[in-house]
Amino acid sequence: MTDTNFDEVGPIDYLVVEFPADHPPDGSALPLLLDLVERNIIRVLDLVFVRKNADGSLAGIAVEDLGFTGTVDVTLFAEASSGLIDRDDLEQAGAVLEPGCAGAILVYENRWAAPFACALRREGAQLVASGRIPVQGILAALDALAAPTEPV
Repeated sequence: MTDTNFDEVGPIDYLVVEFPADHPPDGSALPLLLDLVERNIIRVLDLVFVRKNADGSLAGIAVEDLGFTGTVDVTLFAEASSGLIDRDDLEQAGAVLEPGCAGAILVYENRWAAPFACALRREGAQLVASGRIPVQGILAALDALAAPTEPV
């Protein structure tokens, strides 16, 4: 990220995805990730693949060694390394993975939000809280709204 002026950066998020031991990643999501990058919606800062061994230890996996199928050039993602992910981050991500599973750790800039975030920073505003609502929570809330209510 040294080539970017911080004043022009959008919000940065991360996610950890777990792939079940009996269903390793096949690369089918990579074209969708690449599409987000090409449309300038996000910028991938880091993409790291790991495997949690049965003894709980964590091992890095080179993206080229995952055996992905498809037409996406995986070396594009192998080069995504800003240095933001350190050993502590890997250990925290590994703590949420089940033994025998592979995982992907993705750090990305939300480029779509950069102009809005920059305008707020110029006004002296700062982000004081953020979060996500899991899809399951939204579906449960919608189901509750659609359920008939009992008279009081």
